[in-house]
Amino acid sequence: MLTTKQKTLRRFWYATVRVDSIASGPKAFTLMGENIVLFLGKDGKPAALEDRCCHRTAKLSKGWVDNGEITCGYHGWTYDGTGKLARIPQFSVETPTPNYKVKSFHAAERFGYVWVCLDEPLAPIIDVEEDGAEGWRRIFQFYDVWHTAPLRLMENSFDNSHFSFVHKGTFGNLNAPKPERYDIEETDYGFFATTVVKILNPPIAYEVTGTTDPETVRTMRNHWYMPFCRRLDIEYPSGIRHVIINCATPIDDENIQLVQLLYRNDTEEQCSTQKLIDWDAAVIAEDREILESTSPDAILDVARKIEFHMPSDRPGMIMRKRLLELLKENGEEEVTKAYA
Repeated sequence: MLTTKQKTLRRFWYATVRVDSIASGPKAFTLMGENIVLFLGKDGKPAALEDRCCHRTAKLSKGWVDNGEITCGYHGWTYDGTGKLARIPQFSVETPTPNYKVKSFHAAERFGYVWVCLDEPLAPIIDVEEDGAEGWRRIFQFYDVWHTAPLRLMENSFDNSHFSFVHKGTFGNLNAPKPERYDIEETDYGFFATTVVKILNPPIAYEVTGTTDPETVRTMRNHWYMPFCRRLDIEYPSGIRHVIINCATPIDDENIQLVQLLYRNDTEEQCSTQKLIDWDAAVIAEDREILESTSPDAILDVARKIEFHMPSDRPGMIMRKRLLELLKENGEEEVTKAYA
């Protein structure tokens, strides 16, 4: 699936950059092939505009922000957070400002990130009940560019059969390649999967899991939010919960930005923020290495792989079905025919 060609996918919210990264000035970002500029408007809230001045097409991200308005670094044309031209410095005070406007996009702050929707939203930004809740801490783990497709990342996130092999360097247990349980329930937002997996617990992970046992189990409650977000709630026998939020933000048809947030019901003294960042970084690096070696469209192009040979293939099949249904419902017939 060429993500940038599916207009329906423009109607969802995607995490872009940390809000604190635009506090000092504008930042460029590419979302689904659209070059946008992000900055804080007069109200202190994020704004997202096309990254082109309507005068000579210079990138607005090369300019600066003053009092919530962005100024082009080429000739000084200035725009407000809605994209409306506010000022042309070469004009006299008496000269009316032309009614010009740069294209604007929906922007909102959530969980410390700027979320952007390119067209009228079909669904709200996902909810994270732990965010700001008593007894929970939020950790910004990473946001990196990966050379893969967002749907490919999502499928991998629900494929528990790869744990023993891809993650053999961290927690993968080669003697337990099959989850003890794998249940899926479809929902209006996507689906909800519950599974129990036996894992290894090396000394480096003792504080992460809350136990010094050489092996432990993960009870995993995994939500898929169409199209490219997921919430993974991992609970260990120790009572520790390790809640991961991912958004696979499509940059173009070959690259994504993967955002990962972590919520924990423990304290810094029990397990340091840096240890949690380092642990999940090691785990996700294993995923990245294998995913960047796969074909990005494998999940949709079923002619290129054997499906349903394992229960863990079912999430990918459901994702394929639900997204093709969504595109068809919104008038995008060609892609549904191509992958029928």
